[in-house]
This record gives sequence, structure tokens and C-alpha cells, in this order.
Amino acid sequence: MGVISGLQNIYGVVNEALKLRTSGNLFLNHSIRETSLVAKLNRSLIKGEPTGIIYLDIARFHEVQFLYGTIGAARILSLVEKTWRGKIDRFFPRANILAVENLWADDFVILFTLPETVAPEKLLELVVALRLSLKDSLNMEFMHLVGKELELHVGYSMIEANRELKAEIQLYMALKEAQKMARGALDLHTLKLSQEFKEILAERRLQAVFQPIVSFKSGELLGWEALTRGPADSYFRSPDIIFSFAEEIGLLYPTERVCRLGAISSVDGIGPEQKLFLNVHPRTVSDPNFVKGETLEVLQEFGLDPRNVVFEITERHSITDYGFLKRTLEHYRSQGYQVAVDDVGAGFSGLYSIAEIRPEFIKIDMSLVRDIDSNPSRRAVVEALITLAAKINCLVIAEGIETHGELNTLLALGVNYGQGYLLARPAFPKPRAAEEVVAHIRRQIARNGDRGWRRGLTIGDLVTPTMVVEENMPVAAVKEKLEATRQPLSGVVVVKDGLPVGLVMRHNLDRLLSSQYGVSLYSHRPVKAVMDPAPLMVNAGLALEQASERAMQREPEKLYDDLVVVEDNSLVGVVPVQRMLDTLTRIQVELARGANPLTGLPGNVAIEGELAERSKTGQAFSVIYVDMDGFKAYNDAYGFENGDRMIVLLAKIILHAVKKYGGEGDFVGHIGGDDFIVITRPEYTEGISRATVRLFDRLVRRFFSREDRGQGRFYGQDRQGYKGWLPLVAVSLAIVDCRDAGSYHELATRAAQLKKYAKSLPGSVYVRDRRT
Repeated sequence: MGVISGLQNIYGVVNEALKLRTSGNLFLNHSIRETSLVAKLNRSLIKGEPTGIIYLDIARFHEVQFLYGTIGAARILSLVEKTWRGKIDRFFPRANILAVENLWADDFVILFTLPETVAPEKLLELVVALRLSLKDSLNMEFMHLVGKELELHVGYSMIEANRELKAEIQLYMALKEAQKMARGALDLHTLKLSQEFKEILAERRLQAVFQPIVSFKSGELLGWEALTRGPADSYFRSPDIIFSFAEEIGLLYPTERVCRLGAISSVDGIGPEQKLFLNVHPRTVSDPNFVKGETLEVLQEFGLDPRNVVFEITERHSITDYGFLKRTLEHYRSQGYQVAVDDVGAGFSGLYSIAEIRPEFIKIDMSLVRDIDSNPSRRAVVEALITLAAKINCLVIAEGIETHGELNTLLALGVNYGQGYLLARPAFPKPRAAEEVVAHIRRQIARNGDRGWRRGLTIGDLVTPTMVVEENMPVAAVKEKLEATRQPLSGVVVVKDGLPVGLVMRHNLDRLLSSQYGVSLYSHRPVKAVMDPAPLMVNAGLALEQASERAMQREPEKLYDDLVVVEDNSLVGVVPVQRMLDTLTRIQVELARGANPLTGLPGNVAIEGELAERSKTGQAFSVIYVDMDGFKAYNDAYGFENGDRMIVLLAKIILHAVKKYGGEGDFVGHIGGDDFIVITRPEYTEGISRATVRLFDRLVRRFFSREDRGQGRFYGQDRQGYKGWLPLVAVSLAIVDCRDAGSYHELATRAAQLKKYAKSLPGSVYVRDRRT
């Protein structure tokens, strides 16, 4: 029956969070006795006495209520209670009985203390004997009243003293465990493990380890995810076992609490912009201590701030009350915490939970990351998640990265962050990411371009692993290897002394062997006899467009063969033609959305869309308008080609400044001509602006002749028609803050006024609208 529902009057702060079932229509007001029960438990725990409860209920009692009504049900309950009380002293002669209560309808509880010499196995035997004796004594009367045999559920639980938990919370957890035992959910083995688990919690022997999360836009550390490891010599050494067992025996709240506090206390300092990711079960948000701000107190104790913390809501468990969860998460967000949805792609509720929770981060499960470089289906799913994340203004973290192929693919797709064994294994104290991998990420960033705008891709960015065979391997062995692989390989690369010398496409090999005498003729011959000795081999640094052009110029029978990619004559991998064409199509779609053909940056369509999306979020953002002073005169004097080179220089300077001094999700667009726009957070604007002015003044001089550089001026005609000596080209930046919808609608007017003011000042400058 509904034992926990009957305790809702006891628990106060937890009654709303429990939301457990209530059954039956017999309601007896036992609030005075319930309060007394908690008080007695509290006194016993203070004394340090071994305290426990025995729980009893009648199986299917609701059927008795329905068939025999309130009077018949009351007679049965009275009979059970009388017999139950009469047998306590007989079966527990050494126990000190503190209370015997009928909490709710057919739910009875005994609160007792025992001498420390009584073993758990002996207590279990006594409880089983009590149940059998009760059934034997009551069965005849029950048959007479109801017409069928009596079935009783009896269980027990010992309560460990814990000063950090209130007595009503400890009573709740003990009742949960006793009820599970009564219903057969806990056997003797589980009870023994339960005792060990409680000791581990009480002694805080769960260790926090940390795994770094790296930005794929800068190579910097975003922060660390806190993970849990149990004692090495224990059944509970694995985190999967820890949390599954804790949930099974009703100790998930205190377990996560110990892990959470342990992680915060041992992370040992993180940067002001770095994050600590803490895993949280969806139901843990109703933990009374959690709700009451205990986490905030511990953060402050160790010099951290809620802005350093991201709560990871795992997708591996169902979420039934999204309304309650959303309200709770908004409460945390108001304090500065952020939210991530974990295990996306392997979870319980999928895209719906993302749409409802609207997290700041989406963490893609390792099941989608595994072999993404050779699995088109997983790659397509991840691309879709990246698109979704961009539309709801959140960032993507890929988990479980283990190979360079997976890393390169995720970088090319535009994933924001990554973590996994390739970068660093979880460890204590918190590790940094492997230097060689971070260096590789930074090289790829420089090659791919900034802020996820995919222009200037090389064929090396699309490389997938392939099977490699020696030139003398028999054809039959090659065929067998292809059949045995789980990856959808389209062919194999043939090597000699480690260098690629040929290619065998799978469909060509199948056609050859399926001919009339194919197996007999070719099976035992070396693979070099059937390979293409002159496949298209391209250097990894070749531009994607050029590689595509060369691929499409091949003879018709080779048109859809893989491209073999090399670097310094060593094999890097292959690029299937389908993947190359898909990527080119995607680039064309992006360009069609308004990319500037000169710089490759998003154009006006994308800029307007970005501004509209930012304004809808309700979060403050800032816009930096950038243009050059004296550019028209320079363009006329030095020619359009040099003018275009200067525009490209300014674009690169802005991208560099945003990358170094901006934040994740910043946007750089090219309005047209020499006009650019940066959309960022207010606190990043001045760092970006200072860097842009400093770099531009240093580098722009190279675009002038030695004579003009020496004089610090050049001869030309300005916009007003004046011909004469003009100062070297400068750059002006106007910063406009948007803090609400009203300021967004006034953006164009305020920007025009500020740009005019900036241009009236001599030299390169940045100005900020401080009128609001």
C-alpha cells in the first residue's frame, strides 16, 4: 500500500518532491503519532544506538477494501495490528521497541534499537520468522472473513546515523528499503551489499576524477567533467554499478550529494570562465538539500561561483514531469548555473527533452561518435544535432573521442567542444589535454577557418580511415578481410614498403570474382595483379574544390573510385566521392545563403538572421561595426586588387581578435565593401576592439609604397572630392549594446550615429555608445 504517501505529513520539505502513489480510501490522521515517531528516531540516533524499522503490509489490500467496504477492512486491520503487537516481544526479546505504529491503512511500522552483537543475517531470520508466525495466526480468521489466504509483506532496514540528514529524510530512506525488501526486491545478497554501500557513503570513499573538455574553436580548455570511481577493491568500483545500485535501494539522492560535494571540494581551482560539469539525475532536482542551496554554500566555501558549474541532466532516465523540471532548472539558471543534456543519442527521451529543457550544452553520446569518420549515418545524425543546437542557441560537446579520424571529422563538422580518451583519460588531480592533440586541433582550426564558417576546406579535412593490404596478399585473403570488417568500406589501399601503390574498389573486386572463372583465376594471385596501379592520389592540403575538379576529370570507369589522400608520400586515408560531393553541396548552400565571395564570411542574409535570433533569446549582446577610413581613396589610388587584399587583411584581423578575445558562439559577418560586423557578449567587446585597432595599424602599412609609408600619407582623392595628401588608411569601430528588444529595434539608428562620430576622430579608434 501507499506507505510513502502516508509519510508526506512527516517530511515537510520532501513531500512535494516525492510525489509517490496514494492508494485506498481509508485515511486515518496519525500526524501526532508520526511526529512522535520522527522524534523518537531522532533521540535514538543522537544517542548513537543501532536503530532499525520493521515494515508490514497486507498484499492486495485494496481488493479487500473494494469487496468488503470500510467496516470489513477496518475489522481486518484491527485484527492484524493486535496480533502484530502481541508477537513483537516474542520474536525480538533483546530489542528495545521504541514505537509500533499504523501509519496508513494497512501499513505498519516498528521502530526499535538492537544490541550491536545482532548480525544482519540473524535479523533477517527473525523478520522471516515473524512473517510466517503472523500468517499462521491470522490465516484462519482471514479465510473466514475474506474467503482466501492471507499474504503479508514484511521487511526491515537499519538506519545509519548521519548528522547531515534530518531524521525524517533518514526515516524515508529506511522505509523505502524496508518496503523493497518486503516486496521481494531485495535479497540477502543485496542487503549485504547495501550495508557495504552505506559504509562507503558514510566514510566518503567515493573518489572524484576529472576529464578535460577542449574547445574545437580555440584549443583552450572549457573545463572538466567530474566523474566518480568507487574503492578499487570493492564491488562498487565502477560508476555504473554505484548509481544503478543507489537507485535500486533508494539512496540515489545521498549518493549524488556525496559525489557532488566531493567533486567541488577536490577540483582545486578553475579559471573564472572555466566550467565544472556535474552529473545530475533528473529526479535529484527534488533533493531537499540540493534545492535549499547546499551546493551554493559549498561552491562559495571553495572559491567557486555558480557560473563555473554546469549540471548535466542525463538522458538515460525517463523524465515524467517536464514542467516541474523546467521550473527547477530555471531557478538554478537564475543563480548563474548552466545546464547540459547528457548522453544525447543514447538516451530515453531524445529530442523532446532538448526542446523542453533548452540547455546551454548538448553532449553527444559516444555511441554516435564511435567510428563517425567511416559511418555516414552517424555523421548525418551529428550534423542534424549541430544544426538543431545552432537554432536553439546552445553548444555541442562530443563525448568519447578515441581516434584521430573521429576527431578530424568532428572538427570538420563544426562541433564546438570534445572530450575522450584521445584528449585525456579521467584522472585525479584534474589533467590537461594531451599537448600533441591540442596542437593538432589548432592546426585544423587554422586550416578550416574560424567560427565554424566552412570555407577553404581541404581534401584532408574529409579523410576517412581505410583498409590497407600489402601488394602480395592473395586476392582471396583481401576479399575475406573486406567481408569480415564491420565498417562499410568501399575499397582497400594497396601498399608496398608502407607507401600506397594502388587501389582496389570493392565493387570491381566483386565483379571480377563473380565472373565465370573469376574465383579460379584470381583467388590465389597477389592483389597487385587486380589493383588499379594509378588511382587518383592527392595531397591532404589540396583545396577541396581543386580535388573535386581533378576527380571529375577521371575516365568514366574510375569516376566514383575513392581518392587516395597522402601527406609527404605517406598514406593519410581515403575520401569517398559521395562524401566529397555532399560537402561541396553543403558549402554551396551556405554560400547561397549570403556568404561574401571575397572573404567567405556570412553576408547580409546570415547577419540579419543572426541578429534576429539573438534578439529573441532575451539575453544581452553587443554589436561591433567595423569599417575603414580613407579606403575609397586608397582603392582609387592603388587599384581594386590591392583594395581587395586590404579587405581580406581586415577580415583576418577581426577573426583573429574574436578568436583570441571573444567567446564561443561569437559571430563575424561581412556587410559588404570594407564594412564588417561582430556580434559578441558585452564583456568581450573592448578586448576585440583593442586588438583589431592595434593589429590593423601595424599591418596595413605593408599595403603602401615605401615612400608613402615613410611619409605616413599617400596622394589621393577623398569622398568630398578633395585631391591631395591623405593619412594612411585607418579603422573605426563602433560598439552598440543591445540589452532588450527596444535597443535592438534602435540598433541601426544608434550605429549610424556612432559610426559617424568614430570617423570624425583621427586615426584608428573604437568608441562605445554609453548613452544608455
